[in-house]
Amino acid sequence: MKLVKGINLGGYLSQCEYSRQHYLEFIGKKDIEQIRNWGFDHIRVPFDYPVLEEEDGQRIQEGYDHLERVVRWCDEAGLNVILDLHRAYGYDFNDAGDAERNSLFASEKKMERFISLWTDVADYFGHENHVAFELLNEVVEEENTEGWNQLIARTVSVIRGITKKTPIIYGGIRWNSADTLQYLEVPKDENILFTFHFYEPLLFTHQKAHWVPELIDVPDISYPGTMEGYRLQAALLGTKGLSVLNAKSDVMGPPFLMEMMGEALRAATAAGVGLYCGEFGVIDKAPLPDTVRWFADVIGIMNELKIGYGLWTYKEKDFGLLDAHYEPVREEILAILTGKNK
Repeated sequence: MKLVKGINLGGYLSQCEYSRQHYLEFIGKKDIEQIRNWGFDHIRVPFDYPVLEEEDGQRIQEGYDHLERVVRWCDEAGLNVILDLHRAYGYDFNDAGDAERNSLFASEKKMERFISLWTDVADYFGHENHVAFELLNEVVEEENTEGWNQLIARTVSVIRGITKKTPIIYGGIRWNSADTLQYLEVPKDENILFTFHFYEPLLFTHQKAHWVPELIDVPDISYPGTMEGYRLQAALLGTKGLSVLNAKSDVMGPPFLMEMMGEALRAATAAGVGLYCGEFGVIDKAPLPDTVRWFADVIGIMNELKIGYGLWTYKEKDFGLLDAHYEPVREEILAILTGKNK
């Protein structure tokens, strides 16, 4: 399956208002055609469990119909599609560290429900030649490392009982960090891809993000800047700053980026699987010239390492390429992302 250069549909069937009106209005067939015309070859579609299930686990057929619609649009446009479970019953990356809310790995009942949802999705879409499955968007806590490996094995086994050919994608802990793929067990099944998310350095890509308290009031942060400057600020981020603090590279820019992505590639190679970057991008509050430089460096390295990628994101969610913030540089960024001359 061709998963070389793609884009996410964040906010469509995930992190959204769970209503029929929203599903029908946020994304339409013309958006899918726009993505194809831009030069992308696939779309990552995050979806949350409330789209497909009631709180008691009862199936919502209309939710499957909405997912089926975008899968069909992608097929008609000649685009592959990744179905990414962004929020599961009992687990949400936004609740990182909250053991009461994120109780998936401590509850056999919730794990069985997780597997049941993927059984239904596999039954529904496992016959589609252009569809891949991503088991869960981001597991965060280190204490869930072993539980996540065990749940992966159980879920993959069930899916493979339904479809042998559908690619199955999953990543490591700490928000799918590149340096945590090493903790994933070597898959026993074929057609598996390891995935990571790349928002490094977080100080730059998430500056002024309202959901990162330490970064809300920071002044403009440039890229590449100096490693010394980044390390001073990364120390204030706790675990979110570990990538910078633990880096061997003394140079911010391509050397640091290559170090991070190289770790992910080595882990995937050692496990005998392919590698995919499911999310990367820059917040709409970062300086635009620096943003373009970051994209050029990141894509240059991903292309060199032959890592497929999915940009976060198409519209809205503070990262939307279609939004007004990016208009002055959109064509330049698209040329970097797709390789098409604009």
